[in-house]
Amino acid sequence: MSKICKKIVIYPGTFDPITNGHMDIIKRALKLFDTIIVAIGENPAKKALFSKEERLFLVKEAIKELPEHDRVEVEIFSGLLVDFAKKKSACAIIRGLRAVSDFEYEMQLALMNRKLSNSIDTIFLIPSLKWIFLSSSIIKEAAKLGGKIDDLVPTIVAKKLKERFNF
Repeated sequence: MSKICKKIVIYPGTFDPITNGHMDIIKRALKLFDTIIVAIGENPAKKALFSKEERLFLVKEAIKELPEHDRVEVEIFSGLLVDFAKKKSACAIIRGLRAVSDFEYEMQLALMNRKLSNSIDTIFLIPSLKWIFLSSSIIKEAAKLGGKIDDLVPTIVAKKLKERFNF
């Protein structure tokens, strides 16, 4: 498979916590791009379970499980995503879509990002059917109630969720 561009792509999100669905999107993006920067940001509308520093650690540890982990960087960012993308010389932004309900919101973000910088495209990737239902919110809720989440998140995340919720 040929690469879309031999450049850097940004995969932004809160990753609170990173799930196997996120990891699936990263694996798919690695087939298309040379370098992926997982950009951990804040969403003021959400109350984070893990601090930015904890999320940075969890994502870095999870990425180590990938055979091509040397092509994935993980950073915390703040401010406009397009400014961060320009600073990193990225050619695109990757966004994951799970359902039609995600599309409207993601399209609005993509169009706003295009308005702010028409040199950076947004590419939507759909995770494997196995992970299509996953979200960080669902994982946190299940973990909080003692649900079995081991096969839905990277090993380090399952461990930290169990510690956080004392089970």
